[in-house]
Amino acid sequence: MKTRHLTGILLASLTLAAAQAVQAQAAPAAPPMASEAKLDSADRDFVENAAQAGNMEIAGSKLALEKARDPDVKAFAQKIIDDHGKAGQQLASLAKSKGYEAPTEPSLVQQAKLKALGLRDDSFDKAYIDEIGVSAHQDAVKLFQEASNDVKDPDVKQFAIQTLPVLQQHLEMAQGLQQRADAAKK
Repeated sequence: MKTRHLTGILLASLTLAAAQAVQAQAAPAAPPMASEAKLDSADRDFVENAAQAGNMEIAGSKLALEKARDPDVKAFAQKIIDDHGKAGQQLASLAKSKGYEAPTEPSLVQQAKLKALGLRDDSFDKAYIDEIGVSAHQDAVKLFQEASNDVKDPDVKQFAIQTLPVLQQHLEMAQGLQQRADAAKK
């Protein structure tokens, strides 16, 4: 049964990658924007990674609203959707003001992880908390901590500094849910 799920995940990932490759080849190259120079490449990388991470956490949390059984997990998922939705809008607006279009979807790797998460049934709640609640937030906290120190653009740096405490709060909440679930198994 696991082999069938893994095969399905692999096929879905490959199909997604192929479709995006075809789209990329078919799309004409966009001319560089004159205002794109407002963000250096490291700052653009942060904006891109932050947007994709937020989009993944929102997509995973929407899945949790549908599939989770534990009401506390659903409440956590709604909080993620609300908070990351606001932050995502702020980031998109900030990026646009700097001449950069922030991604509106998770990365291909993140999309594959979401696909795998969506295949879970009985183990969904734990997988969601482990993968979206804890692991993804650990990555996001690290990303935003580094950006708080390293980003050159003052507006982007301020966004990272202001958003970091919310991400840390999400991580603490997720770790609490994770500990509760682990204690219940014993």
